[in-house]
Amino acid sequence: MPHPLKTLIEAADRAITAEDFDAVMGFYADDATLVVRPGLNVVGKPAIRRAFAAIAEYFNHSLKVGQGEMIVLEGADAALVLMESTLDWIDQDGAASSAVRRATFVFRKGGDGRWLCAIDNSYGTDLIGAA
Repeated sequence: MPHPLKTLIEAADRAITAEDFDAVMGFYADDATLVVRPGLNVVGKPAIRRAFAAIAEYFNHSLKVGQGEMIVLEGADAALVLMESTLDWIDQDGAASSAVRRATFVFRKGGDGRWLCAIDNSYGTDLIGAA
């Protein structure tokens, strides 16, 4: 049986692909951090929502997000997710483009048992030396 975070991340990625940013915000803690790009992080749901709208615009509203291999390390009501994140989009010239990133995410489990994303870093360890 897959870890509940796998199912949660798949649902979040579907919402991102559909540009349903209200639904996307349901996956984040109020004080979450999103790495927009190396050197640029945003904190809090309002800033994260604005970032996702800008990301959609940047990718010509064509971004499709998916998952590859995923490892979940859980302990003390927290989880570290190491994952291959797949990105497909149509670039400014109309050509199909794609990328695979080795993302890292930190989730916290609330008292109600719900997992919320506290840190969303789709760049993973590529941030080292990139900023």
